[in-house]
Amino acid sequence: MPSEGISRLTEAALSREREQWGTRAGFILAAVGSAIGLGNIWRFPYVAYESGGGAFLLPYLIALLTAGIPLLIMEYTIGRRARRSPPLAYRSLSRRAETIGWWQVAICLVIATYYAVIIAWAMRYTGFSVGQDWGTDPESFLISDFLQRADQPGMISSYVAGVAWPLVAVWVITLGVLALGVRRGIERANKIFIPLLVVVFAILVVQSLTLDGAADGLDAFFSPDWSAITDGSVWVAVYGQIFFSLSVGFGIMITYASYLRRRADLTGSAMVAGFANSSFEILAGIGVFAAIGFMAANAGVGVGEVLDEGGIGLAFIAFPTIISSMPAGSGLFGILFFGALVIAGLSSLISIVQVVVSAVQDRTGWSRVPTVLVVGGAIALASLVLFPTPEGLFILDAADHFVNHYGIAMAALVSVVVVAWVLRRLPTLQAHANETSALRLGWWWLLTLGVVTPVVLGWMMVDSLRTEFEAPYEDYPVGFLLVAGWGVAVGVLVVGIALAYLPSRRADRFVSVTDEEGSD
Repeated sequence: MPSEGISRLTEAALSREREQWGTRAGFILAAVGSAIGLGNIWRFPYVAYESGGGAFLLPYLIALLTAGIPLLIMEYTIGRRARRSPPLAYRSLSRRAETIGWWQVAICLVIATYYAVIIAWAMRYTGFSVGQDWGTDPESFLISDFLQRADQPGMISSYVAGVAWPLVAVWVITLGVLALGVRRGIERANKIFIPLLVVVFAILVVQSLTLDGAADGLDAFFSPDWSAITDGSVWVAVYGQIFFSLSVGFGIMITYASYLRRRADLTGSAMVAGFANSSFEILAGIGVFAAIGFMAANAGVGVGEVLDEGGIGLAFIAFPTIISSMPAGSGLFGILFFGALVIAGLSSLISIVQVVVSAVQDRTGWSRVPTVLVVGGAIALASLVLFPTPEGLFILDAADHFVNHYGIAMAALVSVVVVAWVLRRLPTLQAHANETSALRLGWWWLLTLGVVTPVVLGWMMVDSLRTEFEAPYEDYPVGFLLVAGWGVAVGVLVVGIALAYLPSRRADRFVSVTDEEGSD
């Protein structure tokens, strides 16, 4: 059939027309920018401290080498091999695996809506740092004055203008970068963001180390508790930190790798990105704990007594308290800290939204700008409707908890099990990566992905579910959790299944072209 043959040739030509990174460095900076996010600054130091301090670094390195980097290489290979977004990349492995890709897209859509509002908070706090507007009670300022949080979870009652307008600015920047494309937008932005972030945080660390009590903070951070290594919960925390910090499990690395050139070094790029991310986490730990040591010395208590938690409380309550206690120049410290949060958050948010944009482009054939305006605009609208509200913090907290534990981690587990055990495609991916990589993948890669990663992720799921069913999360009303928590976690999976089974001639032709080209 001549017409059918022409159609396939045309589709084959289209399959090769895809944006590409300008340089390998551009790709690595974008991958590092995606991995280095808010969690590196406010989650890693706390997890490390709670999990054995200096002793944490040994299991952390083991987890990075046995799960983080191997999974990163797998996602790079799937993305570069198919040269498509997660749904079509998984579909190129098996028609039934497409569900995993759409599941990851749905997860990114949810995360983007609330991740943006935290960046908006950091943007406002950069300005608040100048005059220390939070006063003598940073917790009351955050909850009551700035966020105007409702007394309990519920339906949206009103809007908080002080949160809404910086959120608009965050979305304008994000969608503007995405509209410019992979090379002119994402790559250029990360060539600015990542060096700037490193410089800003390096200055912040140097300033932290000059504070009274900094040595006590570093001693608390690095002093090893070797007994923690035999604690199973510590290993779960270590592997969890690796999975969440490297941006694996929700399609970002597959999407970014799909824009690589055919001869790109995959394993070397994964090594550089993985160790760069971990190096920044340790740098963040030094800066955060030096500052916390100052706070403890100033209050005349131990470091453990002022570090109640990692996360929003550490960033927006503990750090303003530290800044208010500092001598002259504290305004600069606050600007550096919250400015770093903004930069790290923007680079990650851009990568998260790009997953959704890329998937819709592949499915519909739309050009970039209309896709960014329609898809990105819809995500921005949902973000602006839900989160700059008195009830927004409750919705954010529940959605983040459930989509992280039962979205990202579960999607990562399913993807590894399907690729390694069900489809048995690891040898194919190994051969593809070895064609262009300086560091060849051997038996260690097959072992870590076939055994270590599935077992650890599976145990994390069991451990999380056991804790979940002991008591409602944060004692929130069950009805609220069924909607904003479990509803979100189950909803992203349902959306993934539904989208995967919608008929698409374009997707069918892509798979036929992939098969004709030899499936590598």
